[in-house]
Amino acid sequence: MKTTISMLTTAVCLSVLLFSSCSSKEQWKPLFGENLSDATFDPAVWILEDGVLSAVEDDFIWTKTEYENFELDLEFKTDEGTNSGVIVYCSDLSNWVANSVEVQIADDHSEVWGLENSYQKCGAIYGHLPPVEQKIVNKPGEWNSMRVTCRGQHIVVVLNGFEVSNMDMSQWTSGTENPDGTAIPPWLPTPFAELPTKGYIGLQGKHGQALIWFRNLNIRDL
Repeated sequence: MKTTISMLTTAVCLSVLLFSSCSSKEQWKPLFGENLSDATFDPAVWILEDGVLSAVEDDFIWTKTEYENFELDLEFKTDEGTNSGVIVYCSDLSNWVANSVEVQIADDHSEVWGLENSYQKCGAIYGHLPPVEQKIVNKPGEWNSMRVTCRGQHIVVVLNGFEVSNMDMSQWTSGTENPDGTAIPPWLPTPFAELPTKGYIGLQGKHGQALIWFRNLNIRDL
C-alpha cells in the first residue's frame, strides 16, 4: 500500500513539473521586460508613457535577449507618412541592415509610401516579400494589431487579423534577386537562406518627420 501511494505521489509530482514547464514556456511576457528592463535604447530618444512607446528620432530600441522560435504580439499606430519596422533575427546590432529580417510598418494610405514598391508596403518582409493583401493597415491615428511568428526559417506576419506575409527563408538563396525575379535592394546583400535564425528583436523609431507609436508588446517562446 505504501509503495502504491509512493508511486502515485511520484507520478503526480512529475505531472505537475511537466505541466509547469510546458505552461511557463507558453506564457507571454513583455518584449522589453518590465519598464524596459530588458531593452537597449537611448533614453533621450525613446519614451514610455502610459504604456505607449514612442521615439523622437530615427533610432532603434533592441531587446537584450536573443530570441529563436517565438511569437511576437504588438499594436502600433502610424502618423501620416510613417515608415518603421519590426526587426527580428538581428545577429549584429552594429550592422543590423545586412544581418536581420525587417517586417515593414508603413502608412500605405500616404502618397509617399502608397506608390512605392510592393515590398515596402505594411506587413511586407522588407525588400524581399510583398504582403498578399495591401492597405490592410489602418489610417494614421488608428491602432493596428500585428503578430509575427518565427519558427526557424519560417516567418508569418498577421496584420489586423489577416495573414499578409508567409516566408520560407530557405528559398531566398540569392542576395540580389528574389525567387520571383524581382531585385533585392543592394543594401540587403545577405541571402536570407544564410541568415542565423536567432537574434535580437528591435523597433525602428521616428523616420523622417513621421512618428510611430507602439503598445502591448508581448512575446512568448515556441
